[in-house]
Amino acid sequence: MKPFIVRAAIAALCAISLSGCIDSASPILSESQPIFGPRLTLQPYGLRKGHAHNPQQVNFNWNGALYAHAGGGLREVSAFSLHPFGASDYIIEDVPAKRSRISEFALLHKIAEGVHQIIAIDEADADEPTRAAYCSKGDKTDSSCRTETRYQLLAFARATAARRKDDGGRAIRLPYDAQRPERAVRRWRGAMT
Repeated sequence: MKPFIVRAAIAALCAISLSGCIDSASPILSESQPIFGPRLTLQPYGLRKGHAHNPQQVNFNWNGALYAHAGGGLREVSAFSLHPFGASDYIIEDVPAKRSRISEFALLHKIAEGVHQIIAIDEADADEPTRAAYCSKGDKTDSSCRTETRYQLLAFARATAARRKDDGGRAIRLPYDAQRPERAVRRWRGAMT
C-alpha cells in the first residue's frame, strides 16, 4: 500500500499495492487551481474493514501551482495539485518528497461537505487492452504502470471511478486555523493569608 493513500488514502495521496498504482515520470496535468483556497488543513485517515486508521492533521499552502506541504503529518507528500474530473470529483497529482520527479495519481470524491474519499488510480481497474496500450513499464523497480499522457491517465481514472470502491481513505477538510484542543490546565491556588 502506498503510504500517501493509506494516510490520506492521499494521498494519499495510493490502500493499493505498488504493483497497481499509476504514475508518471513527471507531472502531466496542468493548470491546477487552488480549489480549496490558499490554505488547506486536512485530517486524513486510512480506511480498512470499515475502521479509521492513522488519523493525522496536515497543512498545505497554495504556492501558485501546487498545494505545498506546510506542516503536520504526511511528510512523504511534498506537494499535490487538484484537477476537475466529473461533477464533484478531482484527480490528485501527487509529488512525493522522496521521489520528487515521479507523480502519482488518485481520485478525490466528495462524500459530504468537507468530507472526501481518496482512492488510488489503479491499473487493475482497467481492462487488459487498456493496460497493454497505455502502461509503459518504466524502471522495473519504480512502477508497474507508467503513463505518459493526460489521455492515458484519464482512461485509468475513468476505470477506477467506475469501480466505486469503498477502500482507500478519507480526508476531512478543517478550517485552516484549526488547533488541537488545548489540554485543561490545572492551576493551584496558593493559600490566601
